[in-house]
Amino acid sequence: MTDDGLCTGGAGLARCREQFPALGMEISGYPVAFLDGPGGTQVPRRVAEAMTSYLHWQNANSHGMFATSRATDEVVERARGRLADLLGAGSPDEIAFGCNSTSLLFHLARMIGRDLEPGDEVLITELDHEANRGPWLALRDGGVVVREARVDTATCQLDMEDLAEKVGPRTRVVAVGAASNAVGTINNVPAVRRLAHHAGALLVVDAVHYVPHVPLDAVVMGCDFLVCSAYKFFGPHLGVLYGRREAFERLRCHKVEPQLDSIPHRIETGTPNFEGIAGAAAAVEFIAGLGTGGTACASERAAVLAGMRAVEAYERGLAKRLHEGLTAIPGVRLYGPPPGEPRTPTISFVVKGMTAGDVAEELGDAGIFVWDGDFYATTLIKKLGLAGRGGLVRIGLAPYTTREEIERTIEAVARVAQ
Repeated sequence: MTDDGLCTGGAGLARCREQFPALGMEISGYPVAFLDGPGGTQVPRRVAEAMTSYLHWQNANSHGMFATSRATDEVVERARGRLADLLGAGSPDEIAFGCNSTSLLFHLARMIGRDLEPGDEVLITELDHEANRGPWLALRDGGVVVREARVDTATCQLDMEDLAEKVGPRTRVVAVGAASNAVGTINNVPAVRRLAHHAGALLVVDAVHYVPHVPLDAVVMGCDFLVCSAYKFFGPHLGVLYGRREAFERLRCHKVEPQLDSIPHRIETGTPNFEGIAGAAAAVEFIAGLGTGGTACASERAAVLAGMRAVEAYERGLAKRLHEGLTAIPGVRLYGPPPGEPRTPTISFVVKGMTAGDVAEELGDAGIFVWDGDFYATTLIKKLGLAGRGGLVRIGLAPYTTREEIERTIEAVARVAQ
């Protein structure tokens, strides 16, 4: 344990792969390399077991006066605590659940929009996933002005001067991604926060692609709302919303009359996905184990931070090798921030004379699973001039990725590019 009370990281990574049954798959005689993490990671046994256990022994609706209902309430409250540990929330009741991050953002935008007037402004970016663009663009129907901060297509980074110029006295919301799911760019959220808060605007952060790779502290980040998705960090398909208490309590929620008015319940419409919530808690506990290797920590938050730091350090080394290897292949062009700039372990590229789909198919036939297309970062792909060429090939790393898989991928891309 370090002086700040955190566990030393990395001990759990050595046994990481054996916890994922899917990693034993083969296709056409090739072992499968799951490099599709930005679209959804694989699931460790403990997550599936937590969901199965809930369905077998605790399955009930909430707030009842009998054992399984009380157990369900305990599952939900425990999960709020685990997700608060992951995101650095000030309290578990600042964590709400939904079916996915896109739905939560649409829900959030509609609620914030109830207090906006014609001529009020929302600032979005060209770099973002459409989930953090579409909900705000829809507010134009009520007279809200939606402005867009430019992306520098040479570096795939936000043009911060342009963004600063577009924050004005009528800016009410600034919506930005913590990291680009298409090219891995990590945005300067602290600088965006300063601009937003100086204008008195809410800061809404899409952290779906950020959370699996980088330790996060929502309080330090200074966001008012933040979304992430459990299936991007080894959990089930479930959306998670963090809301800073003061901002959360001011929301005028769309809800049925009997729904609890307290946070976070007021935003959770209908019966939640209880088994998914149980799985999300187990996913956070899995992450905590990656950094501790069984060593005791000062707190659950400390254990999670240790796990995330171990993941970040491990993935960074693999991503550096992958970037270098792909850069050296003739006919391969990489997109994303320059070397040395902040990024996630997500590498995207095109191969001269081939569509992204053709490249992904050839790699897939060799047991190397990667994504192709625009990944719902549709505006970015259009700005890069790649929409008519099938978009990008995207490789995403995870703590279960091996050095051997990276070398095998580099060799396979070189063969495809010949």
